[in-house]
Amino acid sequence: MNDEQSKSVSIIRSTPETTRNGPTDYFTGDVKIAAPFGPDDPSRVQGATVSFEKGARTAWHTHPFGQLLIVTAGSGYVQKQGDDAQPMHQGDIVWIPAHVKHWHGAAPDTPMTHVAVQEHLDGTAVEWLEKVTDEEYGQ
Repeated sequence: MNDEQSKSVSIIRSTPETTRNGPTDYFTGDVKIAAPFGPDDPSRVQGATVSFEKGARTAWHTHPFGQLLIVTAGSGYVQKQGDDAQPMHQGDIVWIPAHVKHWHGAAPDTPMTHVAVQEHLDGTAVEWLEKVTDEEYGQ
């Protein structure tokens, strides 16, 4: 058996201990980040399940290799800088290309949960920028 075959499968359980509040520097409103996962070399993949209460959202940000969102509950919006916000709903899969400035979050009247997956470059998977203003968010 070689080294690759001897490695075991890992399961990260979602528990209260693996859930944290979204940092207020990067999120507006009530956001919970559950069961974050990170890479084991040589993988660069990392992510988490992120739950946004009504009206909660990320700050503007970019990712060095892009980001994949899988909406698992509720409805929300995603917006690329310079474009109109686009609705996203349970079951939708959203791809945001590398280095595209964007934000995402819940609709004003409904919560939203998504799984966010991205890769890191030299340990960095996201560049956080300024917060989305109420005027920018206004749907």
